[in-house]
Amino acid sequence: MAPRIRYLFITAPFSIRDLLTEQGYQAEAVYDGESGVAYAATGVYDLLILDVMMPKMNGYQVARVLRQQHISTPILMLTAKSELLDRVQGLDSGADYYLTKPFDARELFACIHALLRRQGAEVDTLSFGNTTLDLATSTLLCEEKSLRLSAKEFDVMRMLMQQKEKNLSKEAILQKVWGFNSDAVENHVEVYVGFLRKKLHSIGSNVQIVAARRLGYHLELEG
Repeated sequence: MAPRIRYLFITAPFSIRDLLTEQGYQAEAVYDGESGVAYAATGVYDLLILDVMMPKMNGYQVARVLRQQHISTPILMLTAKSELLDRVQGLDSGADYYLTKPFDARELFACIHALLRRQGAEVDTLSFGNTTLDLATSTLLCEEKSLRLSAKEFDVMRMLMQQKEKNLSKEAILQKVWGFNSDAVENHVEVYVGFLRKKLHSIGSNVQIVAARRLGYHLELEG
């Protein structure tokens, strides 16, 4: 079975991102605290890994700002500091776990798995109405029918399935699926939503992707 796909937000060395990628995770990295807050505020990540020592804003500050913004995504804090007061400061700032460098890769993944299980993020499928999205195979399923999604279709559908009836802005979709530095525009989102609507209809899904003026998209059930 293919590794479960998880989106993780990383502000940590390239070696950690490479470790995660090798294990089948989809990891993104930024390297200063202000960018970290901007990325994490989209709310589309399953886990945040913060290095304490970052330019512009340190890990403690980033965690504190995100919790003040009511972003509840689990935070794993990485630091070379091992003093009790440093660990207490990390947890008080909003981190869920504090890992001291150097650490073994097995310990890192044990922490990640524990935080994902606690959050209910370590699942194989997302479902709404009579429709299921298989995260391992990027497949939409409805009763006996199924369709494999392209990479970007899968990313957009996964975000919608996670939010369900809550509106998801076009900007958030653009940032997560195409990236902050992409030349993609909102029309790209509209095109892929159109593709998904056709695929949902073709498998007999009772799920509709509804556009809310100036708010983005959300899912509704027919009838």
